[in-house]
Amino acid sequence: MLLALFLANALNKRMRFRLALRMSVLLPLVTSVVAVAVVFTQLFARDWGLVNWLLGMAGVDNTNWRAERLPSWIAIATMVDWRWTGYNAIIFLAGMQTIPRDLYEAASIDGASQRRQFWQITLPMLRPTMIFVVLNSTIGGLTLFSEPMTFYNGNPDGGSQGQFQTVAMFVYKEAFREFDYGYASAAAWLLFLLILIGAAINFAFVRRIGGTK
Repeated sequence: MLLALFLANALNKRMRFRLALRMSVLLPLVTSVVAVAVVFTQLFARDWGLVNWLLGMAGVDNTNWRAERLPSWIAIATMVDWRWTGYNAIIFLAGMQTIPRDLYEAASIDGASQRRQFWQITLPMLRPTMIFVVLNSTIGGLTLFSEPMTFYNGNPDGGSQGQFQTVAMFVYKEAFREFDYGYASAAAWLLFLLILIGAAINFAFVRRIGGTK
């Protein structure tokens, strides 16, 4: 979300080919999840992946990105960020477009720098949009399925020891591989409650920071 916010702020400035740049940030979103997973699986391969090759040039030993918990989280988070940062940036950009330009002109006349305008004008006026993005990202994070599923070749186990298995993958595994529909239903209801609790916490947190009534 922070990357999306700063990317949106950059796209909101006057520049050449601004429309083309704004459209380009949505390209990762329209790319097939399977294609994205194939590319990132190659990038994070243990023996011949580009990431390990770059780390090797810095003197770091090869990392098994699927076998270890933290590396697998980093790999999947990178995949998710690559796909969804542009989407959130466009939403932030749409919110920035609704901010009256008169506020920025008045601030410039008063001698406020662009950084100060961003913190004192853009962020406060962007609070409703931030709340929407936070809630949407919370729901998306708790229901994460496609990226970790394809990262492990369509296996819902989430690694040899379940190190990157999400709740959605667990529900899928119990329902459609183990055929334990009662257990899967209970996990699905638990996921629903987690989404409600997580969304409520994030909503209250963002509203408290922003001072939104």
